[in-house]
Amino acid sequence: MADIRVHHLHKAFADFTAVKDSTFTVHDGEFFCLLGPSGCGKTTTLRMIAGLELPTSGQIFLGDEDVSFKRASARDIAFVFQMFALYPHMNVRRNIAFPLVSQGMPRKQVDQAVEQAARTLRITHLLDKPVSGLSSGDRQRVALGRAIVRQPLAFLMDEPLGALDAEFREVMCQELRALHDRLHATTVYVTHDQMEAMAMADVIAIMNEGVIEQLGAPLEVYERPASVFVADFIGAPSMNFLPFEAAMASGDDAIQIGPAKLIVPAAREDVSARHLLCGVRPEHVRFHDDSMLRAEVLGTEYLGTSTVVTLATAQGATVRAKVDVTSPARRGDHVGLAFDSRAVSLFDAASGRALRTARDDQPHAVRRQGARHG
Repeated sequence: MADIRVHHLHKAFADFTAVKDSTFTVHDGEFFCLLGPSGCGKTTTLRMIAGLELPTSGQIFLGDEDVSFKRASARDIAFVFQMFALYPHMNVRRNIAFPLVSQGMPRKQVDQAVEQAARTLRITHLLDKPVSGLSSGDRQRVALGRAIVRQPLAFLMDEPLGALDAEFREVMCQELRALHDRLHATTVYVTHDQMEAMAMADVIAIMNEGVIEQLGAPLEVYERPASVFVADFIGAPSMNFLPFEAAMASGDDAIQIGPAKLIVPAAREDVSARHLLCGVRPEHVRFHDDSMLRAEVLGTEYLGTSTVVTLATAQGATVRAKVDVTSPARRGDHVGLAFDSRAVSLFDAASGRALRTARDDQPHAVRRQGARHG
């Protein structure tokens, strides 16, 4: 396997810019997710790494080799598509063997490689079955087998679980991550599903309108989002935002929203008077009778292990609180709200940028222990 290094990657289609000045490194053995909504540039980025699209400018290195403008066939990568792309007239064995047969590998070596891939994916019992009769999950395993049989420098996956139902997608998330760990693979995985990315990735690159908004470990992008977009995109329910207007000096650790004074992580930069946002995750909101921040309960959603309560503050902001199922909150109730002050984020309302606070004094979240780095 090898590092993948992307430097100032840019891709334009006529007047439309799909990817804007992207720079990142996927380390050897890392599971790297490109995450974002449809049209954000994540698949275009993956296709440029694969050689299926050529960049307008910038460089792509696979190991020490500059492959920026090399054809896909000249790059030692394996691509797994969303729709499996299997050959229906071939059985499982011949589908997995196809890349090696195309390269002219001797039959004995092909058979050994296919058997090894099948054992890794636990599909040895399916080798002589036609692919047309397989379940979606087994077809996905065959597609993965055809990729890993070549033992490439990197695996590139474009929403490979998108065609599966929700229940089986969760199972395949676990299996994909386990497969990655067994192979010590370098993997770049594209998805619009934040749950997939959070469950599998060592590092997530969150994209929006062609730009990487934040690059970090799952815990880091969840706990310390770099922008309003990231805070809103990651999390279910997403982060709450309460608008206020203020000037802040470095060291200030309180804000005023209506009649309520709220303690927040101390500012680490000076901010002139402007519109700001106080951001807090639903699990860090609680009810407090004495709080001056008042809200009306609009509704409740029972989730089995917790209840999500939707509220409207007196200042007009909508807030969701994730509370214990025993919470007595009912539609129409008026309650006081309190936040875990250590978990509050502050944002500039105009730019969407997160302000630097005492939360940034903490070390960055580490990657998964299973990841290896060069």
